[in-house]
Amino acid sequence: MSTPPPADNNREDANNRSFWMPGNYQRTVKRTEDAFQACNEIVTCFQERARVERQYAQQLSEWSAKWTPVVESTPLYGSLLKAWQSFLSSADRLASLHASICRSLVVEDGERVRTWQKDAFHKKLFGGFKEAQDAEAGFARAQKPWAKRLKKLDKARRAYHKASRKEHAARERETNVLGNSDVAADKQKKIREDREVVQQEAEKVRARYEKVLEEANRYAPRYMEEMEAIFDQSQDEERKRIVFLKQAFLSFDKHLDVTTNESVREVYSELHNTVTAIDEQEDLRWWKNTHGPGMPTDWPHFQEWKPEKKSKKGKMEVEQKGTLEKSEVMKPGGVRVRALYDYVGQETDELSFEAGEEFVKTEEEDDQGWCRGVKDSGCEGLYPANYVELV
Repeated sequence: MSTPPPADNNREDANNRSFWMPGNYQRTVKRTEDAFQACNEIVTCFQERARVERQYAQQLSEWSAKWTPVVESTPLYGSLLKAWQSFLSSADRLASLHASICRSLVVEDGERVRTWQKDAFHKKLFGGFKEAQDAEAGFARAQKPWAKRLKKLDKARRAYHKASRKEHAARERETNVLGNSDVAADKQKKIREDREVVQQEAEKVRARYEKVLEEANRYAPRYMEEMEAIFDQSQDEERKRIVFLKQAFLSFDKHLDVTTNESVREVYSELHNTVTAIDEQEDLRWWKNTHGPGMPTDWPHFQEWKPEKKSKKGKMEVEQKGTLEKSEVMKPGGVRVRALYDYVGQETDELSFEAGEEFVKTEEEDDQGWCRGVKDSGCEGLYPANYVELV
């Protein structure tokens, strides 16, 4: 088990590391160079984070592009299909968002730090920074008289300690021979006289030591005042650096914190709503009407021969071109209807639409259960009459 160092040694080490000791202001001066290097590292750090954001955006886009054709050909339908598609569309929107985060980190935040760094740190022609050199010159100027006094004081202290050791040794010799019959009286007298000389010399050296110490203590307040003035200037520059970097970090946080981004919340809110809107009853009803018993069909019935009409794949399509005949089946301007279900046209002459979509019915239902309609975009075709309702 190691023995702890003596308390005196600890105090001496602490004193040697003290700001007030000669040369120890270098740690404060070095803050300027350290802060400049920290700015470089901050920019590099968040440039790497920007690359992470860009790569994530690319991966989201690639993932969406890979799965979009798969989802489009999936056997799923209705609200389930919409929910699956919403994950892909959300990924595309998030990819765009993370790409914008990348741009903000590099263009906005990174450039702001670089611009401030250029304005706050002024490089000297032969190396170093003006701010650091000014601080070092100020500290050195304030510390020079104090360093001389400390050197003089240390010399006086060592001289006094040397004289004290000699005096202590002389006293021990005198004590050892005092009253010793084996030592001649004249020799005892000589030892006593030597001790007195050494004692007088030690008193003189002590007086000089005390005088130098008094001079140093008398100068200490002025030294402290000058050093603190330079230190306060350095502190003010450091305060400005800390304040700026705090704002820079807040900007990084603002751009990276997607939890407060309205666009992100909107994406996930819409995604959640689409998923929770999965309706098994509506999907089953759509399947029944599109591919099941609810589909319109041409049940067997007696049909009169009508040369003006022709049948096309189970649907009776009116092809008369005369405006007089068309007016018999089409109301002026038509009527607006709203789709009850999604319908995907199976033929080129059929109209496709989604549930809730509105368009104009231009011809009444024929005896096969089909109507003709036209969308606002101008797309026209046939559709099942029981898939819509009047608006």
